[in-house]
Amino acid sequence: MRASDLNYGNHVGNDRILTLMQEARVLFYQSLGFKNEMSFEGSIGHVIADAVVVYKSEAFLADALRIEIAIADLSKYGFDVYYRITNQHNKEVARGKTGVVCFDFEKRKVAPVPGKLLEKLNT
Repeated sequence: MRASDLNYGNHVGNDRILTLMQEARVLFYQSLGFKNEMSFEGSIGHVIADAVVVYKSEAFLADALRIEIAIADLSKYGFDVYYRITNQHNKEVARGKTGVVCFDFEKRKVAPVPGKLLEKLNT
């Protein structure tokens, strides 16, 4: 954690947890071979439909956080991404979930989960 990640309580701010979840999600997609979350196939990427964060403990300056990701509830148009965030002592800091809906940014409408992404998520 960096000084800019802390809030007035001198621990990680709630807005930073959502940012860390996004960063982990982008890295996850890159590990699957996608450039980012905006380009799964052609103009199809995704948007976040909902987000939940459950705080378990504080994170402080210089803490190293680990974020684990799991995918669940695949449907025609999206899926849920679950996050488990722990510190360097394996103490749980937070759990999170984002509801992802695939979106065609050219047509400006919801789109089915691209086959290539679906295949990689199911392996």
